[in-house]
Amino acid sequence: MKIKKKKVAIITGANSGIGKSILKKFIKKNIYVIGISRTKQGKIKINKIVKNNGKGIVLNVTNMFLIKKIFKEIYKKFKKIDILINNAGIISDSLLLNMKKKNWIKVINTNLNSIFYTSKIAVKYMLKNRYGRIVNIGSIIGNIGNTGQTNYSASKSALSGFTKSLALEVAKKNITVNIVSPGFIKTKIIKKINNKIKKKILKKIPLGKLGIPKNIANSVFFLCKKSSNYITGHNLHVNGGMLMK
Repeated sequence: MKIKKKKVAIITGANSGIGKSILKKFIKKNIYVIGISRTKQGKIKINKIVKNNGKGIVLNVTNMFLIKKIFKEIYKKFKKIDILINNAGIISDSLLLNMKKKNWIKVINTNLNSIFYTSKIAVKYMLKNRYGRIVNIGSIIGNIGNTGQTNYSASKSALSGFTKSLALEVAKKNITVNIVSPGFIKTKIIKKINNKIKKKILKKIPLGKLGIPKNIANSVFFLCKKSSNYITGHNLHVNGGMLMK
């Protein structure tokens, strides 16, 4: 397998929505991609997309032991981990008074703790090669909040401090760490929202339309390019101007 000249990227939550779009973008740009999914079905979907330019892996991103094992195998095989995209995330919405402890913990573990696990292990290998790009997928909700999403908002808001601190720690080693924060993007979650609520959302977006996964994929790729090597610790908002409101 001739990938010595190719960048090697790991993308979590790569089988659908934004993660799938990032996967396709990287493949198009001739980056070798290891796409991570929680399920075997997701792994199959990833393998159909990447073909010979990557592979799908089943991995629970809340299990640090397994992450350590898989990342070690990846580095042993390719001698590098150039890019890490922390995209895996879940929602479990309810008002705080009704929110069960298990739903709080589940969202924090998947959306925040997993990023600690994957980044901690990937950075070790990036430091060896004195090169790396880490992009965390945040959310506009981490900045403006949303009713019924205290757990989700807390997990995404925390990424700001995490990203800036890690960016400072590894900056001199040619490793950048940034966030891309989507607004309301056309994914399966958005499709489930009724039209009345969608109209209210659209009124809050200056551009007057929902985003698409490709908008996020393009932004993530931009932060991984050589030409963006002077950007680190930054939160790139992609929300049609909604944050201005």
